[in-house]
Amino acid sequence: QVQLVESGGGLVQAGGSLRLSCAASGRTFSSYAMGWFRQAPGKEREFVACINRNGGATYYADSVKGRFTISRDNAKNTVYLQMNSLKPEDTAVYYCATGKYGGLVYRTNDYDYWGQGTQVTVSS
Repeated sequence: QVQLVESGGGLVQAGGSLRLSCAASGRTFSSYAMGWFRQAPGKEREFVACINRNGGATYYADSVKGRFTISRDNAKNTVYLQMNSLKPEDTAVYYCATGKYGGLVYRTNDYDYWGQGTQVTVSS
């Protein structure tokens, strides 16, 4: 049984930073891409960032490019999202997910297991 557990969310002022973590179990972590998505109240879930199975390639949504960094530690079965220069519009529940494949994917349908989410709130 695949489990993903996110942590690191919280309340931060605009311009601040947070680092999200997602610990995975129940699957060969290093065989699959990992992604981060977010969902704000009243909005659809949207792609944030993804990383391929060995960490050698990453892809970001335009809205976070240059501010967020995704990384992974396959020895620890963990993926991270470093978020800098946070803005109030980054406020959302953030979800990590495992891809169905090893390469970069950004559509929700290309991910098959999801965490429970962690709340990120950025105050102005």
